[in-house]
Formats: sequence, C-alpha cells, structure tokens
Amino acid sequence: MSSQVTLPRLGQGMEAGTIVRWLKAEGDAVEKGEPLYELDTEKVTQEVEADASGTLLKILAGEGEEIEVGKAIAVIGEEGEEVPDAEPEPSSEPAAEEGEQAEPAPEPEAPPEAEPQPAARSDGGRVKASPLARRIARERGIDLSALSGTGPEGRIVAEDVERAEATAAPAAPAGAPAPPPGEIEVVPLTGIRKAIARRMTEAWEAPAFQITMTADMTAAIRLRKALVERQGEGDAKPTYSDILTKVCAVALMQHRAVNAVFAGDELQLLPSADVGIAVAVPNGLLVPVLRRCETKTIPQLANERADIVARTRDGKLRQEDLEGGSFTISNLGMYGVERFVAVLNPPQAAILAVGEIEERAVVRDGELAARPVLEMTLTCDHRTVDGATASEFLRTVKQFLEEPGLAL
Repeated sequence: MSSQVTLPRLGQGMEAGTIVRWLKAEGDAVEKGEPLYELDTEKVTQEVEADASGTLLKILAGEGEEIEVGKAIAVIGEEGEEVPDAEPEPSSEPAAEEGEQAEPAPEPEAPPEAEPQPAARSDGGRVKASPLARRIARERGIDLSALSGTGPEGRIVAEDVERAEATAAPAAPAGAPAPPPGEIEVVPLTGIRKAIARRMTEAWEAPAFQITMTADMTAAIRLRKALVERQGEGDAKPTYSDILTKVCAVALMQHRAVNAVFAGDELQLLPSADVGIAVAVPNGLLVPVLRRCETKTIPQLANERADIVARTRDGKLRQEDLEGGSFTISNLGMYGVERFVAVLNPPQAAILAVGEIEERAVVRDGELAARPVLEMTLTCDHRTVDGATASEFLRTVKQFLEEPGLAL
C-alpha cells in the first residue's frame, strides 16, 4: 500500500522549506534511508532521506516550491500501484447532506482569443518556478504571481523574470538625465538574513555584559609551530582558532556555569563542550558546532574544523550541524580586527570574541619588551553568568594560552 512522504520538521522553529532538487524521478526504486531530495530551510540546504522503501510513484511538490511542514510532497508505494494525481485540497464550501447530490459547477466560457498563460501553480496556490527564478525575483523585488511562465507546464524560469524586469523598467532614452546620486537600493532579505535578524533581536533582549582580557601568545605561537611541523599527510593545518577551541573547551569543563543555556525558569549545565565556530557565508553568518571538544586533540579539532567550515561555505551543512552548541567563538583576527564585541548566541550563556595577534610593548620583569598579544572579549548573559564567574573562566583561558601545557 502506498504511503505519503511529508515535509519533515528538521529543526526547532522550522515552519516551511523549499524543494531544491529531487534526487529520484517518478518510477525510480527507493530504499529507506537513501537520499530522496534536497531541501532548503532558513539556514541550510541538505539531503533528506526516504523513510520508506518502494517505488517513487508520484512527486507532488516541484523543485523551487516552498512547502509547509507536514504537507505531502510525494507518494511511495509498490510498482504499478495507482495514486491520485494530486492531494485534494479541503473545500471551503459546506459538505452536501447525505442523499443530496451536489450541483456541478458550470463550465467556464472559453475566452474569445488566446491569452498568455498565468504562472503555473502547485497545490495550495503556490507559484511554480525554478530555484534560480525565485532567487532573482527575491533579489529584485519582483512578484512571481504576476508573471507568465514559459517553462514546462507553465513553470516560471529565469528568463521570464529577466524579461519582466526589462518590461517594467525600460532603458532611459538617449539624452535622458541620469538618475540622481544616492538613490536607495532595496535588497529584500533572504531566508538566512531573516533568521539572523530574528536571532539578533532575541539576543539583544537578554541582559548582557562584557569583560576583556589580554593574553601573551608567545607559548601558543610556539605550540602551533610545533603542531604544524608534526602535521600528518592529508591532515588540516592547525590554526590559532583550533588552539583556542581546545583551551576554551577545557576551561568550560572547569567552569560549568559558563557551559550552560538559559531555559526560561531553569539553567541547564551541559555535560560536554560543544563549541560553535562563527563562519561567514555570502549572505550572512552560520555557526556550525564541534562536539565534545574537551576530549579531542588539537590536530583532531583542526581536521573537524576544516571539514565543517568547508561544508558550511559549500552549502553542505546538515541541520544537526547547527544545533546544540554550548558556547561560541567568533574570530575576526584574519580581517585585521584588534578587538570587538560579539552578540550573544541564545540560549547559550556566553560567546568569546577574539581579534588578531599583534606585537605590543609590555613590561616584563621591569623592562619594556615587544610581545605578541591577543585581546579577548567575553559577552555573557547576566541571567546565567555573574561577573565573577565570567572573570574566572576568562582568566583560565588566558592561563592556558600563556601555558598551553596546563590544558593538554
């Protein structure tokens, strides 16, 4: 017997997703656990596995369509089994009483002459359009529902959007005055920017405070040099971010109040240091998570970091890669930033912002010397962490960076 494939909820707060690409065609055999389609949510595009074996009898949602969680998108069953063409939509008219025959709707009159076909729509009235057409329309503020599609079954393609934009805004005639300087350019928010805006609003609602300390990185630089020299073939080159991840993880286990999340009327002290690494992507910022960092060596963390950063920038993250972090590190040192304040990543208790390592004049044993130093700013949720606890944690991180052997 056939079964419907419905759009799953892949993360907390997910309400809808967009089918990017079907990995199987109608009539193909499907095994349970085999990738069936690619789904784009607010933050990631990921493969979704089939939850049943059989034959893909019918695809109910086309590529590029935004689908609500729980809605049927396909049917899997036995080969040759008949299925309805589409999932019926609930009627808004009252049902006819038993024994009463519903009056058939009158046939619409044919138009006097052929007219352009309106945009094709899937079940529920959603416009059918290619992913590229959707992206172009979103970026340029074009309403897809007002366009006529020239693709298969009336699907809107990129050329339709480009044509509509050219028609709506014809080129200025020769000799026409140039548009005034400083004209506002409107850029609609993408899914990831909307998610960032929502998350940052939540973050600013928390009562936060910051503390800053400076660490002498002489020993950390020596450690990284030794790790690079011992780097195995095919392994990722250890970075200062990897060293920082390791020492923060060990410090989090010693100061568990910082390795916590705020959960309304309770605080949850987490059993392992699952450290999020802020990664810049073309349309925003994502924070994939490295798990159980306190149990891993710096070379192991380097390999995991290299893999997850590459998958982040290639759009290959899974939803679970972004969930469950206990602490976040944001490093802008590669951009020449000396110091900055990072915004909380709720519901986590704290986030650490680090800048570049720079030579500064410091006093050592009564004499002035040039030393490589790193400024660290810890932002904390005051509902979870007090100033003294935060200071003790950051002091431990500073000690570990200045004497890494204490953390290894």
